[in-house]
Amino acid sequence: MRKRMLVLMSLVLTLSAFLAACGNNKGGSDKSSQNLRLNIVSEPPTLHPALATDSTSGGVLIQTFEGLTRIDKDGVPQPAMAEKVDISDDQLTYTFKIREDAKWTNGDPVTAADFEYAWKWAIDPQNQSQYAYQLYAIKGAEAANNGKGSLDDVAIKTVNEKTLEVTLVNPTPYFLQLLAFYTYFPVNKNVAEANPDWYKNAGDDYVTNGPFKMTEWNHSESILLEKNEDYWDADKVKLETVEMTMVEDPTTELSMFDNDELDWAGLPFGALPTDSIKALNDKGDLNIKAIAGTYWYKFNTKEKPFNNENIRKALTYAIDRKAIVEQITQGGQIPATAVVPPTMFSENEKGYFKDNDIKVAKAALEKGLKEEGYASVKDLPKITLSYNTGEAHAKIAQAVQDMWKKNLGINVELDNEEWQVYLEKIDSGDYQVGRMSWSGDYNDAFNFLELYRDANGGNNDTGWENPEYKKLLDASQKETDEAKRKQLLQDAETILMNELPIAPVYFYTNTWVQKDNLKDVVISGLGEAQLKWAHFE
Repeated sequence: MRKRMLVLMSLVLTLSAFLAACGNNKGGSDKSSQNLRLNIVSEPPTLHPALATDSTSGGVLIQTFEGLTRIDKDGVPQPAMAEKVDISDDQLTYTFKIREDAKWTNGDPVTAADFEYAWKWAIDPQNQSQYAYQLYAIKGAEAANNGKGSLDDVAIKTVNEKTLEVTLVNPTPYFLQLLAFYTYFPVNKNVAEANPDWYKNAGDDYVTNGPFKMTEWNHSESILLEKNEDYWDADKVKLETVEMTMVEDPTTELSMFDNDELDWAGLPFGALPTDSIKALNDKGDLNIKAIAGTYWYKFNTKEKPFNNENIRKALTYAIDRKAIVEQITQGGQIPATAVVPPTMFSENEKGYFKDNDIKVAKAALEKGLKEEGYASVKDLPKITLSYNTGEAHAKIAQAVQDMWKKNLGINVELDNEEWQVYLEKIDSGDYQVGRMSWSGDYNDAFNFLELYRDANGGNNDTGWENPEYKKLLDASQKETDEAKRKQLLQDAETILMNELPIAPVYFYTNTWVQKDNLKDVVISGLGEAQLKWAHFE
């Protein structure tokens, strides 16, 4: 989720963090109040379901909203706002019966029209929803979003107040998973039409339909969620409140955990300092979970010299990923020489090329320099490596900077910005090489590969596009044979790894500590956390 862009791996090297880890207090205090305290690091860029693209925003939205389905504790989509789903024999038409007891936090009923409004709002190109492409499975959505069709022709139909009918372009085996993702959440149509800024602050107009409601939003400081007593499944919700602080320094976060000011420290909400991870793991306090997420660097292929495939190849091959995961991140991450995580394609633990292959990198650089007319690396334009503020990102960038200097003789400047500013720079193409990552929105490899289907795609930002790559992805959407579909996706990934508009670095794990009496925080294979079932014993 860039939904899920993983911005939470800020890490620091300080003695105080190490000592704090060694003195870790896991017991916690009396939790009869069922009040959970978390750190989400930074201000969510937006809490509008159709505008969110990052893990911080998504981490709040998944607690406060609910789609037609919800992913259960076993990772399986289950009926949520929809109490019943009928699927036609050709697997193209879905008919949803919305629960009679589904309500918004202002007391309004959740209706089929709320879903139709929210989805068409995201598809409407005027609203610039970067995740609109998630709705392209629906007939007419892509044409409408690209300005080549009408919203009236999008196959989302309100049959009656509690019945929604949706027709797909092709059979989509993961559609029920997609429905649980926040781009597919409903929006209260009446409230949104009356106040277009409904989502910018806590208050009467910030109406939601999930397990929790937001009652306070102190921008850049904290968010307070309270149990939504009107939620249809409120009996399953045990937490009374969720306090979300916004502290960027992971050392402070861990100290707050040790001082019993937080009940959780680390991913997917916050971050742990690097030096603490080994000590926590040695003590048996560290939780580690492999997730469907990949950390990478994007190349702006519209900028010289990154228009050249061989120069991109040289920079990609000259990264020592093993050193990064063993010496910097230290959380059981797997060096990545592929895009799709091994949780989806097990073959990708090995990947498509040799890690830290200096010989091939130097040969590719020499070839690329000749192709672009550069006599030597000294003639290359100034190269800037950008990343969002965070100690982990800084340390990795510094390591890569040193690797490119040592292995290729290329000088690289570093640049960092606060997360929201950084996102704007990447999205506008104002970068050369930029840190980014992806955590799966749904459990299918297509979700990772579709990012680079179109040069103007909402989360591409590299300017790269390949007609054969697009053809393979489109074919995979029509293929119903599972083995053949997988091969189409792997063929597409091969093209991506040959042309390298991105340089994968490692596959993610979530690492965290939590209070012993905190139970049933559900971390999915995609890396997000659900608090619906969480409670203190």
